[in-house]
Amino acid sequence: MNRRGTAGFTLIEMIVVLVVLGLALGLVMTRGPVHSRRLELDATARQVAGALRLARSRAIAEERGVAVAFGTGGYQLDGGAAVAWSADVSPTGDRVISFTPDGGSSGGRLVLRGGDRQVAIGVDWLTGRVVVR
Repeated sequence: MNRRGTAGFTLIEMIVVLVVLGLALGLVMTRGPVHSRRLELDATARQVAGALRLARSRAIAEERGVAVAFGTGGYQLDGGAAVAWSADVSPTGDRVISFTPDGGSSGGRLVLRGGDRQVAIGVDWLTGRVVVR
């Protein structure tokens, strides 16, 4: 009996597979991480909405007014450290939204634009409720 045909892979086949894998890995590594403006804008909107909700909670818990200030490069919660967002994101709308100890707010609307897409963040003046659209 001749078992040479079923012995496994040849050295040439293994080298070809390793070369193909190396080329594929090289292409993936040179392209870098996948970057999506849409996902980045959505993440920024969620981050800003979270900061607004935190400001409202802090105003109620500490029984004092708390403000969130917005600029072209990011936002600042209650006079703390500035939080930057991507250079691709540009805000329009209210520059300061403040919350009162009873949970209400000055109200306002902030629109974040990134590329051809935009996300609106609204704050109800009576309840302080934050809505992302």
